[in-house]
Amino acid sequence: MVAGKNKQPGVLHPTAVKTIALTGTAGFLGSSILRELEKKNSKDLRLIAIDKKKPPFDTRKTKFYRLDLTETLADSKLLDILKAENVDTLIHTAFPITPTPKLGQAHELQSVGTMYLLDACAAAKVRKVVLASTTDVYGAHPTNPNFLSEEHPLRGGYRSQFIADKIDAEAQAIRFAKKYPETIITILRPCTIVGPTIHNFKTTFLQRPVVLTVMGYDPLFQFVHEKDVLRAFLMVIQKDYPGIFNVVGEGVLPLSKVLQLCGKIGIPVPSAALYPMAQAMWYLDFFPAPPSHIDFLKYLCIADGGKAKKVLNFAPQYSTREALADFIGAKRVEQIHLAEA
Repeated sequence: MVAGKNKQPGVLHPTAVKTIALTGTAGFLGSSILRELEKKNSKDLRLIAIDKKKPPFDTRKTKFYRLDLTETLADSKLLDILKAENVDTLIHTAFPITPTPKLGQAHELQSVGTMYLLDACAAAKVRKVVLASTTDVYGAHPTNPNFLSEEHPLRGGYRSQFIADKIDAEAQAIRFAKKYPETIITILRPCTIVGPTIHNFKTTFLQRPVVLTVMGYDPLFQFVHEKDVLRAFLMVIQKDYPGIFNVVGEGVLPLSKVLQLCGKIGIPVPSAALYPMAQAMWYLDFFPAPPSHIDFLKYLCIADGGKAKKVLNFAPQYSTREALADFIGAKRVEQIHLAEA
């Protein structure tokens, strides 16, 4: 279990002036969290944005630092920022949400960048670190149980370097928590995030007019609405909840039903043919993910949200079906606007 020494879950820390730093604020998740924190009318809240690019909206209360977590001496530069701003809580969302053929670049950001960040947090004595992850770290396997708890082994990196780097980032945070028990470490693992504004390789997959599937397989899928993910992050920012938590929507849908609701045509392809086909299409940018992710089109990877419900009192406002429906509705409205333009 990831925890801070003598820390009770759900405790509101009585810091007079809380400074929250966020990494990855040019990306979807980091910018969404920052936008919500900017709305809070509190004189006791200071916000620090850390990224290569400025947030994609005008900020009123946020101080921006331009920093690439993969650059030389990034840990030293980050330490200077954390100390100068007396940062209490750091939200680490500087992770790519879409696989890239540039595996080295992704590794530098996810694994090396997290190492630099945690080193700086240790030296600056940051009180709390919240790390964004994904239920994909469990992997899709034929031996998976119906629901994967936070205690289940992380097997998603066996075939995917992209996921392996996310697992490594989590492992670093867990080791950090053991070495520095006075620091609160919280890891949130959302399942596939959908909604009206998010864009990643999975939403790209669902927007293709024709979708390649694996012949003979129809796995269950699980979605969480982007608003529910945001709510979960705000909960663990406001109060102390050390540990690891799956963040998922209620219910599941078979892939065939997902494609039907999206109005897409599924083309079943034999597994032996699909993997090499996806490999070639991936490098030609015709397939949204590397072939290792085809496993998720074959096998179950459904996470149990019971711990978040019990400890965080987190209940998703959107079910899996409702989250998907909101995503579909938003994309159809976009298509109408494009047709009218």
